[in-house]
Amino acid sequence: MAKKSDPDLLTFGGHLEVLRRMLFRIIIVTGAIAVVIFCFKDTTWKILLDPSECSFVTYRWIENMAAAFGIDFRFDDFSVDLIATDLSSQFMTHITTSIYLGLLGASPYILYELFRFISPALYEKEKKYSVQVVVIIYLLFIMGVLMSYYILFPISFRFLGTYSVAEKIHSTITLDSYISTFTTLTLLMGVTFQLPVIAFTLTKLGFISSEMLAKYRKHSFLLIMLVAAIITPPDLMTLVLVTIPLYLLYEISIRVAKWVE
Repeated sequence: MAKKSDPDLLTFGGHLEVLRRMLFRIIIVTGAIAVVIFCFKDTTWKILLDPSECSFVTYRWIENMAAAFGIDFRFDDFSVDLIATDLSSQFMTHITTSIYLGLLGASPYILYELFRFISPALYEKEKKYSVQVVVIIYLLFIMGVLMSYYILFPISFRFLGTYSVAEKIHSTITLDSYISTFTTLTLLMGVTFQLPVIAFTLTKLGFISSEMLAKYRKHSFLLIMLVAAIITPPDLMTLVLVTIPLYLLYEISIRVAKWVE
């Protein structure tokens, strides 16, 4: 006699239906957040454009840190004009930026929905570790985003926006270029901050070990400095501000590899 099928098991079509509903909920939530962000235009764009101002909080922090070490250091005031060259560029940039921020705002819910989708295929122990890994990935990504917003992007914008090969040449930055650079650096730092998670995965798979990471610590430091020099303007202070947290993440990765072992 044939066994009865488990009612809790879904067919391939059933899984596709669950996936469709999940994607629909994600789109609805993301769209709702994007619409709210779109409506609060003044607040949204004040936050986005603040790093382009000479009065941005990061510059005050650096000045206060220098004063704490007895160094009299002040940033010179600067002004960079942002322009829109196409008739519809401001409106389209407003829409696309609202969608990007909507995805960022909905990211905790998106991770929750993805975990709900894959959790039935996991054992209880795997669910526990999966939740921890997802939370760590999200927190590291947010740390990378904040690092970009408060340190990397404003200093990069200040350097590149005010750099001039001759006194006769003045920079006017397009809005598209500003948002494109802002988004690229933010995503880049969010991904770069996943180094401990990458170390966790590679150690689990047996590709690396804590001993190997510790052995090549000096080489990794030079590589981190090279990466920091590529993604930052040719400025020593910016290089140091980016290199230090990235190297700390490498040291954390060594501890993570030891914990996995």
